[in-house]
Amino acid sequence: MDPLGAPSQFVDVDSLPGWSDAYEAKQLDCRQSPVEKARVDVRSPFPYRKDINEKIVLWKGDVAVLNCTAIVNTSNESLTDKNPVSESIFMHAGPDLKDELQKLKGCRTGEAKLTKGFNLAARFIIHTVGPKYKSRYRTAAESSLYSCYRNVLQLAKEQAMCSIGFCVINSLKRCYPLEDATHIALRTVRRFLETHGETLEKVVFAVSELEEATYRKLLPLYFPRSLEEEIQSLPYLPADIGNAEGEPVVPERQIRITEKPGVPDDASDEEGLEADLSFIGSHAFARMEGDVDKQRRLILQGQLSEAALQKQHQRNYNRWLCQARAEDLSDIASLKALYQTGVDNCGRTVMVVVGRNIPVTLIDMEKALLYFIHVMDHIAVKEYVLVYFHTLTNDYNQLDSNFLKKLYDVVDAKYKRNLKALYFVHPTFRSKVSAWFFTTFTVSGLKDKIHYVESLQQLFTAIPPEQIDLPPFVLEYDARENGPYYSSYPPSPDL
Repeated sequence: MDPLGAPSQFVDVDSLPGWSDAYEAKQLDCRQSPVEKARVDVRSPFPYRKDINEKIVLWKGDVAVLNCTAIVNTSNESLTDKNPVSESIFMHAGPDLKDELQKLKGCRTGEAKLTKGFNLAARFIIHTVGPKYKSRYRTAAESSLYSCYRNVLQLAKEQAMCSIGFCVINSLKRCYPLEDATHIALRTVRRFLETHGETLEKVVFAVSELEEATYRKLLPLYFPRSLEEEIQSLPYLPADIGNAEGEPVVPERQIRITEKPGVPDDASDEEGLEADLSFIGSHAFARMEGDVDKQRRLILQGQLSEAALQKQHQRNYNRWLCQARAEDLSDIASLKALYQTGVDNCGRTVMVVVGRNIPVTLIDMEKALLYFIHVMDHIAVKEYVLVYFHTLTNDYNQLDSNFLKKLYDVVDAKYKRNLKALYFVHPTFRSKVSAWFFTTFTVSGLKDKIHYVESLQQLFTAIPPEQIDLPPFVLEYDARENGPYYSSYPPSPDL
């Protein structure tokens, strides 16, 4: 209330409901079963942190009316952009703000600059410039948008601010895809609070009605409100979650600089000139790629070393991974043919492949390969198992052996090393023969990992029924063929 008794137009951030307030977190019983204990061990890179969640507020409203230490304004390089956020801030702050901005002499993309709040309830305004988005320059746009959020937070830390109100920095005028930008915003704030959480008491994401649904959908990925929500959100994290600060990582740009770039780390100074000179030039700092055609010819002739082959394979996989991150794979994701569920009896992550949901003749199989890499890259870093439901598949769902061979050749070594079992559920005689030929003559190292499973009862001896989401048609088929086994188990929704 103002002195005359009229209601204030400004909103106190301490009066807003926190991210955790509307959510009743389920407490884990200390007498949990071994399966539940194993499930807790499957942790997200953004684990449940109650102390961090208490600082987060998602609020649908105008950032200009927030009563906090600072609010964020998104603008252009000359700080004269006219968008709904900046126009509201200018209107509430008064004419003195324009005079102050002229003294700043602009702001480069990714930078953050500070002014007073003038007539605003907020003491300060932090101005930043988001990037213009073009798909072919996606990496540059990601890095610039990350810099916007990071520099705003760093400025808040340097000025000892206790609360900050973020608008959505990527304006519609700059064409940045909302969901991609939201991932960067949330993970950057999360990583900052993990390291410098003591410096900020409240971080408010002020969103419009158009933006609210996206933020509400993605917030549990980076700010899970319970262990259960953490586990449920894990499959939906993107392949690229950035580095320890949330900054986008481009694998091809990562180099490691040592004190002596041309010498192995374990080479002693005493070896001197007797060191193996053949190593010089193979380190990332000093390496020259050489004639690519010659390298390929040497591979065909079997003359390239195993280490060189592994390096070339890793570079090839990194290219696939970067393409998977850049591609729009929503059409493949909507098939629900690949998804993560719980853990098996040994606590290993369970990934499910539903054969009937793969319309091989109707989809771009290269995009399917990209989607597999996009989903599996962070899963395959630890031990995992695959469950393939062959149930009710037909000729339109049969994966070609050439595609499977390509997938096996493309994926990183960790996929093969950490795959501990492949459960082939409801196989037919023909599919068993095909699998035998494929694992005997096409790929090596997979044959001993395949387990043919004729019934769900058999599958449940390795994976508890509550740890795997089953498509309803699989349950119905198994009940017809083998009789009901776990009638109280609810089918997975939307599959």
